[in-house]
Amino acid sequence: MTDDTMSAKSGDNDSARDVEASTEEDLTPQLSQQEQEVLERVRSERYIAKETMGADDSDNLGLTLSGKPLPPFGGGRPYPPMPPARDQYVVEYSGPDDPDHPLNWSSRKKLKIMAILGFSTMGVAWGSSIFASATLQVAEKFHVGLVVAILGMSLYVFGFASGPLFWAPISEMYGRRLPLLIGVFGFAVFNLSVARAYDLQTIMICRFFGGFFGASCLAVVPATFNDIFTNEWRGTALVCFSAAVFCGPLIAPIIGGFIVNSYLGWRWSEYITMIWGFFAFSLIVFFVEETYAPVVLVRKAAKLRRATGNWGIHARLEQTELDYKGLIERNFSRPVKMLFTEPIMFLVTIYSAFIYGILYLLLEAYPIIFVQGYGMSPSVGELPYFGMIIGELIGCGIVLMFEPITMRAIKANNNKPVPEMRLLPTIIGGVLFPIGMFWLTWTGAYHQHVHWIVPTISGLFIGSGIVLIFLTLLTYLIESYMMFAASAMAANTFLRSAFGAGFPLFAEALFHNLGVQWAGTLLGCVGILLTPVPVLFFIYGKRLRKLSKYAPDM
Repeated sequence: MTDDTMSAKSGDNDSARDVEASTEEDLTPQLSQQEQEVLERVRSERYIAKETMGADDSDNLGLTLSGKPLPPFGGGRPYPPMPPARDQYVVEYSGPDDPDHPLNWSSRKKLKIMAILGFSTMGVAWGSSIFASATLQVAEKFHVGLVVAILGMSLYVFGFASGPLFWAPISEMYGRRLPLLIGVFGFAVFNLSVARAYDLQTIMICRFFGGFFGASCLAVVPATFNDIFTNEWRGTALVCFSAAVFCGPLIAPIIGGFIVNSYLGWRWSEYITMIWGFFAFSLIVFFVEETYAPVVLVRKAAKLRRATGNWGIHARLEQTELDYKGLIERNFSRPVKMLFTEPIMFLVTIYSAFIYGILYLLLEAYPIIFVQGYGMSPSVGELPYFGMIIGELIGCGIVLMFEPITMRAIKANNNKPVPEMRLLPTIIGGVLFPIGMFWLTWTGAYHQHVHWIVPTISGLFIGSGIVLIFLTLLTYLIESYMMFAASAMAANTFLRSAFGAGFPLFAEALFHNLGVQWAGTLLGCVGILLTPVPVLFFIYGKRLRKLSKYAPDM
């Protein structure tokens, strides 16, 4: 094939694409609202395919993306010509009601996926704090200080911080199911390794990798819910996700305290986590299908090729050649780039990271207040966490109460998301959280005069505040960045997990050196300083999203 022929053919294809684009633009005003939504969905999926794979689709047969000439075709034959109308071979969804599109799956199927992934996420979150109840035994067993033993929990959460930077781009290239399967399986294997470990370094290394693999759930599950749920139900699905993320770390030390202090010992806290992981893995294998729309089309195209024998049929995602340099730049660096170049991402992530850090700090603060202060046994001293758990469930209920208001705003906006409406409960949570912190620490500091139930009740305010802030900010990020939801979640999970890993390490020094009441005052005041963040985005968020290159125009 000569250079002139290739140039002419490339020009013809460029012209065809230009005609196609102009035709779409001309037809848009004539389409119904439902048809326009489908067209916009197709355009978004084409864009995300190009952005994720790190290269545009190309019709140039002379060069690869690396700039090197193509190898000989073989058999002494030249390269065959391109199909006359390439886009006719591209598989798309058949319409707004196409049953293959994950948004159109049955409610039963969606609820099944939501339940399984929620169960898997709770197991990963459980694994982060189950080790907290074993730190004293681990410190005694291996003759190290308590802070060194707490590293077992912090390194797991550091795995949470680094894992999403890997799992989120993988989910946008190869679909959601693959990283979930690999991640949950690795999570189970490394928890088994911790349970069987006979030296401290093995425990620490395996705890880190347990968190790294488990982080696939934290990064990919919200994006999966975004794939299958419409605006009407997305908020409810994310309530379930957040309940799993926050209730898991509080339930684990309660149960773990009784396991560790029984004849079973600390190793069984890891065995139970391992069993949870393998059971979740088997559920995903048998009952969870791929939900990422572009990858669903790839599999549809493969079926059609086998059924028809027409090997020209393909999905648009398959047109793109992997450019590994571009892949690294656009995918693995994208979450970090979004974090530091997007004002919404940065401030929302700082707020949610602080709240997440407080959650893990309280895993060390509660024993200081109730075991050291009130003289409870290590097992019984974990029971006051029930106050926070009930508070978190109340917070979930408050979020659901705001859903009708949000749905009315979405319908008034032509069924497009209105992310700022998700921030109304955040403002309430911003008030409840510092109240709970002041209440817990100023009553818990005077255990000689104040009954233990009083600081326990403060958990209602702390738990509600944590969920209201975290959950609504999470939903706000997902609806602000939509097709880049996995990368947005990766950036958010990276920083908040770093806070979650670091806060427990200084908790004991903070509460002992400043005193319980003044340590709580410091943390409560930081919470007050962050309270204006959702108010500012409620007012100015729409303007900021219009300036973003990652947020869709809504």
